[in-house]
Amino acid sequence: MKLTLKIWRQKNAADKGRLVDYPVSDISPDMSFLEMLDVLNDQLVEKGDDPIAFDHDCREGICGMCSLYINGRAHGPQSAVTTCQLHMRSFKDGDTIYIEPWRAKAFPIIKDLVVDRSAFDRIIQAGGYISVNTGAAQDANSIPVPKVDADEAFAAATCIGCGACVASCKNASAMLFVSAKVSQLAILPQGRAEAEQRVLNMVSKMDEEGFGNCTNTGACEVECPKGISLTNIARMNREFLGAAVKA
Repeated sequence: MKLTLKIWRQKNAADKGRLVDYPVSDISPDMSFLEMLDVLNDQLVEKGDDPIAFDHDCREGICGMCSLYINGRAHGPQSAVTTCQLHMRSFKDGDTIYIEPWRAKAFPIIKDLVVDRSAFDRIIQAGGYISVNTGAAQDANSIPVPKVDADEAFAAATCIGCGACVASCKNASAMLFVSAKVSQLAILPQGRAEAEQRVLNMVSKMDEEGFGNCTNTGACEVECPKGISLTNIARMNREFLGAAVKA
């Protein structure tokens, strides 16, 4: 395959940045998208040019690091996949591919395609945990949990924090991410003891970090590689309203 890549290059947060054209050839359709970028970087290094900076880690769709905007869509044209799970057979020979970083005030660009998503870490630090000392681990059957609740909690817990929801939202809202982290604990009995303070702290930190509000357009759910449901946002809103009234 021969392709033309239009890749966002930006030296640092202060740099204006621009799209740069890179022609590539001999790309196998069986390559992953990140492997294709590896090939390009090898060519740039051989020529003495600065390689393109992009995030990656597990390359198995688990860590959420490989966050790229590809042809106007978070993680590219395929649904329910991360960038590292996207393969070049999703494109055609001769295609022009636009590759950009996440665009959000709360995700400042570090270099090229790498953005600072530590705002997510700070939201988790604000309350995305259980701090109650419960002693040794109990037998799995000692705390009965309805299957429906367990399934919903596990579904929310599949969020990998990639930030596609923020990048896809016209308001750069982090509501889907935060609601998933609130839901995975609030649904289970182990998380109820701190549920009220948790949702107040995490929503407050989300606002402090500069994320926008949710207007229910649903782009976040559509682009989420793990299919996190909008129902989590409704649950978080109910949790927040109840906790705010009591507070």
